[in-house]
Amino acid sequence: MSAADTVPEVPIPSQDDPPFATWKKPAGKTLGEWLQTRVARHDTRSYDWNALGWQAEVDPKYRRAQTRYIGTGAAGVREDANSIPAEHFTFSTMILPAGCEGPLHVHHDVEEAFFILRGKRITLFFEYEGETWETVVSERDVVSVPPGIYRGLRNDTQEEALMCVMLGNNKPDLPDYPADHPIAIAKAERLRKKAAQSA
Repeated sequence: MSAADTVPEVPIPSQDDPPFATWKKPAGKTLGEWLQTRVARHDTRSYDWNALGWQAEVDPKYRRAQTRYIGTGAAGVREDANSIPAEHFTFSTMILPAGCEGPLHVHHDVEEAFFILRGKRITLFFEYEGETWETVVSERDVVSVPPGIYRGLRNDTQEEALMCVMLGNNKPDLPDYPADHPIAIAKAERLRKKAAQSA
């Protein structure tokens, strides 16, 4: 038996019947007109300091800004007409001010990758089943974190850093935080208030 006999054949999507509407060239549009809608230029992006603003209200050290390119990520923004529709992953950048911290959190449904575009000495910290680990990453380093592992970061420098964040799902679930973490307590309070307002 050859290796080719053990590998299942995967159907290749065609433009005639793509699995997602966003993958089909709209009738009446040229290739360029269609693909232009799938280009997200830096000049048309804005820093969204509000996406995680509720965390900064808990403690200013959590202040970070998201810039969305493909999909909306997992910061809690559910719609962004200015981002490219996502079908399998999301891609955004995150401004990491000097001294900021991204709180320890976990995604149960998706792997998450961090790529440092600009910056030195960004500490990533992890926790899984009572074990902890830290690593320091710098410009052009990447870390891929499987689902179920808590992760967080600190910019331990006096310089702003810029990081790419990629999540392997078009609409990832919102992350969870350790139960005793101030962000988890604030999240629970936000959910309680939201439920009371809808009742």
